[in-house]
Amino acid sequence: MALPALAVSPASGQLTGHGMDGFYRDGRRALSRCELRVAGDEPLVVQGRLNGADRARFLGTIRRAGERGPDPDIRVERLRSADGTERITFHSSSARPVRLPVEIRLGTDLAELGAIAVGLPGPERNATVHGSGLRWSGPGVHAVVSASPAPQDALASPGLLRWELDLPPGGRRTIELHTALEQDTGGPAGDRRPGTVLIPGPRTGPGVTRTRSARPPRPWTAARLECDDHRADVLMAASLDDLHGLVMRDPAAAADIFVAGGFPWRCGLAPVEALWAARMLLPLGTRLAAGTLRALARSQQAAPGADFGRIPGPLRDAGPHAPPSCTGIEATLLFPTVLAEARRWGLPEQETERLLPVAERCLRWLRTVTDPPGGSCGGYVPDPAPDGPYRCETQAHAHRAALLGADLLEAVGSSDATALRDWAADLRTRFRRDFWWEDNAGGRPAALLTADGRPVPHLGSTSVPLLDTGLLGGGALAPGLLDATQTDQLARALESPAMDSGWGLRGRGTRESGYNPFGHRSGAVRVHDTAIAAAGLAAAGHERAAGALTRGILDAADSFGYRLPEMYAGEQRTAGGVPVPHPAACRPAAVAAAGAVHILVALAGLRPDVPAGTVSVRPLATAPLGALQLTGLSVAEQPFAVRVSRLGMGLVETAAEGLQLGS
Repeated sequence: MALPALAVSPASGQLTGHGMDGFYRDGRRALSRCELRVAGDEPLVVQGRLNGADRARFLGTIRRAGERGPDPDIRVERLRSADGTERITFHSSSARPVRLPVEIRLGTDLAELGAIAVGLPGPERNATVHGSGLRWSGPGVHAVVSASPAPQDALASPGLLRWELDLPPGGRRTIELHTALEQDTGGPAGDRRPGTVLIPGPRTGPGVTRTRSARPPRPWTAARLECDDHRADVLMAASLDDLHGLVMRDPAAAADIFVAGGFPWRCGLAPVEALWAARMLLPLGTRLAAGTLRALARSQQAAPGADFGRIPGPLRDAGPHAPPSCTGIEATLLFPTVLAEARRWGLPEQETERLLPVAERCLRWLRTVTDPPGGSCGGYVPDPAPDGPYRCETQAHAHRAALLGADLLEAVGSSDATALRDWAADLRTRFRRDFWWEDNAGGRPAALLTADGRPVPHLGSTSVPLLDTGLLGGGALAPGLLDATQTDQLARALESPAMDSGWGLRGRGTRESGYNPFGHRSGAVRVHDTAIAAAGLAAAGHERAAGALTRGILDAADSFGYRLPEMYAGEQRTAGGVPVPHPAACRPAAVAAAGAVHILVALAGLRPDVPAGTVSVRPLATAPLGALQLTGLSVAEQPFAVRVSRLGMGLVETAAEGLQLGS
C-alpha cells in the first residue's frame, strides 16, 4: 500500500479477478487479473511475503517436461509495487539454453473499491491492443498495461500477452509490467501519456495532463526501538512502515499530510482515526499532527447554528445496546486535545496560533451542545446530538478537551480558560455520582446513560478513555472523571479474564449480555483501545496490568506477521492458540499501527513540556519487555533518545540543548 495506490493478492501472487484481487488507484481497480503461466502451467509458488508496506515479493519454481530429479532448474521472482509496477524475472540454473513460452492473462472491471469491498464488482471490460500492451475503457476512465520488452503476441479478446523467452545457461530474463489509470476530462487523446492522469486544470476548457507528485515523505522521525524482546523492534518498524503506506496529501493543500483510516473501508481521510494516529505519533514529531489538524480545520462547520464549530464525521456501530455513535463528535473533542498536546511536544508557536481559533470553535460547540445543568443528565454531551444517549467515553473526551483546552487558552491569556475548568470540575462531580454503578464486585462505570437518565452498566472498553486524561504542563496528567478509588476499581475490572483475552482488551466483558467475540464494539479486541488502556493503566500506577496488555498485543502481532488488524476476535487465549482475525477489519489500519507504536513508546513514560523547557521520563518500573532503547524520537523538534534498564530506570541519552529533565 502506498495510497492512493495499492495492490491486493493472495500469497501466490496471482491476481485472479476474484474477491479484492487487483491493482487500485484513487479508489478504482485498474487491474483485476494478472495470471502468469509458463509452458501452460502456473508456477509453484514457495514463498509470498511483504518486503515493506508498499512492495511484495513472490518466489516460485517451474517444472518443465523431461526434467529429472527433485531440483527445479527454473525459478521465477515477481517483485510487485503498490504503484502498479511489477518485475517478473526468470532465473535459470540449467547448463543448457532454455526456451520458455510465457503467457500473462490480464483483465479488469474498472470497479470502485467500495463496491468491490462489499462484494459488488462490475463485469469485466473488453480489452484493446494498445502499444506494447492492453487497454480497457469505461465511462471517463481507462486502464493501460504496458510491457517491456514488448510481447510477441497481444490478443485483445482473451486479454493475453505472450513471449518466447530464451534463457542462456545460468542466465535470466525480465518482463516488466506498468499499470496506469487515465481519466478523461475532455482533452484530446494526444494529451495522454501512459503513467499519467488527466486532472482538470485551473482554467476552463480541456483538462491538463500532469504527472503525479512523488509519494509524501514520512511525516515523522526515523524512530527506532531496540528491546530485549526483539519482536518489539520488528513491530515498531513494521507499524511505522504500514503508516507510511497510509500517508496521503490533502487535495486542497498538498503540504498538509495525514494518514488514511485503513484498507479496505477507509482509504481516505477518516477524521477521528487521523487524529488518534497523529496524537499517538507525537513522540516522533509534530509534523503529522500539524498537517492533520490543518486538513480537518477546513472541514469545520462554519455556518451559524447548533453544529457551528463541529467537525463532521459519520456514525459508527456501537454494539447491540446503543444506537450508533458519531465520530464527528469524537473528532471535534479530539481537535483541541491534539493541538494542546502537540504544543507540549514542541509544535511551533506560530502553528499553534494558526490553529487556535479552530480549537476555540470546537470548545464553543462543546459548551453549546451541553444540556443545561439541573436535570438527571444536565451538563452531559449527547452522542449523537441532540437526543443522546450520554456515553461514558464521550464524557471522557469532553472532560479532556475542556481541561487541555483551558490549558491551551490560558497560555495565550484567554479569559475563557477559567470557565472551561469550572465546567470540567462540575462534570467530574456529577459523573462520579451519575455514572458509577455499584455491584457486588465493588462497582464500575456505566457504559452510558439513556436519554431519560437510566444507567446501562455494561463493562467494556468504552470505559478505557476514563484512564486517558491527557497531558498538562510540567509533565502532569490532567485529573480524571473518576476518583482514585473508582480508578483502582476500573483497573481491576479491566485486568480480569472477562476483559483481558490474553491477546488484548475485549470490547465487552464475556459475562455481559450481548457479548460477541466478533462484535465490532461488543467483544472483539481493538488494538487502539488496548494501547490506550495500557498507557492509562501505567500512568495510574497499575503497571502489572499495563504490562500484561502490552505483552498480549506483542504476542498477537507475532501471529499476524507484525501487521496488526484493526480488530480481531476476543476469544480467550489458550496454550498453542493464535488470535483469530475479524473478517471486516481494516488491515493495515491507522489506529492499529499507531496504537502499536503508542503502547511501545509508553513504556518509557515520556512527558514533555517544551514551552517550559522540561521533559519527564517515568518508565514502567516493572520493565515488562526488559531493557529498551528508543532513538530517533523528537522533543522540541530536536532528536531525543532514552534508555530504560531492566530495573525500570530511565536515562536520557540525547535531547535538545536547554531542555531540562523534570521530576
